[in-house]
Amino acid sequence: MSRHQAKIAQLFGPPPLHHVAMLSVHTSPLEQPGNRDAGGMNVYVRELAHHLAQRGIAVDLFTRRQHPDQPVVLHIEPGVRLFHVEAGPPMPLPKEQLFCYLPEFVTNLVFLVGQGGMLPYELIHAHYWLSGWAGFLLRFYQPIPLVQMFHTLGELKWPGEAAFQREPAIRLQVERRLLSLADGIVAANSDERAAMVETLAADPERICTVPPGVDLERFRPFPQRAAREALGLPDGPIGLYVGRIDPIKGIDTLLVAWRWLLDRWPLDSPKPLLVFIGGQRQDTPAGPQYDADLAGVVQHADALGISAFVRFLGSQPRDILPLYYSAADLCVVPSRYESFGLVAVEAMACGTPVIATHVGGLRFTVEHEISGLVVPPDNSEELAAALLRGFRDHQLRTRLQVGARQAAVRYSWDGVTNEILTFYERILSKREGTICSTPS
Repeated sequence: MSRHQAKIAQLFGPPPLHHVAMLSVHTSPLEQPGNRDAGGMNVYVRELAHHLAQRGIAVDLFTRRQHPDQPVVLHIEPGVRLFHVEAGPPMPLPKEQLFCYLPEFVTNLVFLVGQGGMLPYELIHAHYWLSGWAGFLLRFYQPIPLVQMFHTLGELKWPGEAAFQREPAIRLQVERRLLSLADGIVAANSDERAAMVETLAADPERICTVPPGVDLERFRPFPQRAAREALGLPDGPIGLYVGRIDPIKGIDTLLVAWRWLLDRWPLDSPKPLLVFIGGQRQDTPAGPQYDADLAGVVQHADALGISAFVRFLGSQPRDILPLYYSAADLCVVPSRYESFGLVAVEAMACGTPVIATHVGGLRFTVEHEISGLVVPPDNSEELAAALLRGFRDHQLRTRLQVGARQAAVRYSWDGVTNEILTFYERILSKREGTICSTPS
């Protein structure tokens, strides 16, 4: 920015923001969470685009074409378009294979929307490391500011040397490069920001901490009995898991904990049911068919002898998730790492207490003894003990129900959108030489 431009920005505020390019290369914002790589990030991208459009800022979303019949562009709502960009074969591919297709993705993106090579955007917001590198390549066509949100960082998911054994080297290298290349970085919580600065040597002035949001109008409490009747769920204690099937989610720990819970459940009381939402299930005349990931979970439950007390439903439409949250007595989030923990906040918004592990963003979203109970990761016995306490102590659960909804209110999308917009404006103006005046 020239001295003259800086003076104008100081006098008249940041330049106007009309049009944002939002990149989600490896997964479509329209993909139903719980399927393959779809999860909280998909919800975040779609909701942020919606709320920016509500403020009069047009958003174009870009994702890789995964099916030949996907249209080039979908008008999702006024002000929000989704482009399916050719990059590699039009079929689902593991995200680990997509890096080599990013130059093709960027070239075709520019062909779709570039006018004489010029992009109609003031700012790029990239989600996940693959999108971040695509955003970096996109700036070769036009030097637009790049905002990066990782959602998960490879070196934070796995402690110590485990990241270098479990994650592709190219991912770890690109994430470190993006921390220095991006004009601004959105961290989901203060621990993530601290790790970026202290472990990955990021410039703290480039980072703002803005947690994701929750739709408080959609996710709200419903009467439990009515919710169970609508969903065909029985009376008795019900626990709920919602999420992708991934080792990082700690599903193996949950199943072992459920075995432990059943073994210690009083004989004179109905045994608890675990409702499992995630993966893909298809009902056929021969019975339910599961995708490979969910089939593996079902087999593990069979081996533990708990299948009669687990209902595997596959992923479910977001419109009915509030009913599932409201139908449950407890929602369990046994993850080994979460940058935020959207499922936990959605459950709390529905007034459902959460049993969560003390990791990542869950350490900030779930308050022990206030909105839920917090346990160490990878500890089936402590998880089961917390579940047993939550199910059996009605007075505790009632108190946690009240605290859960109150805790979720602070994550409203209105507030999150305000913070993101302020961050965008600071990046565009670079006012007083800093990007974020309140980085923590």
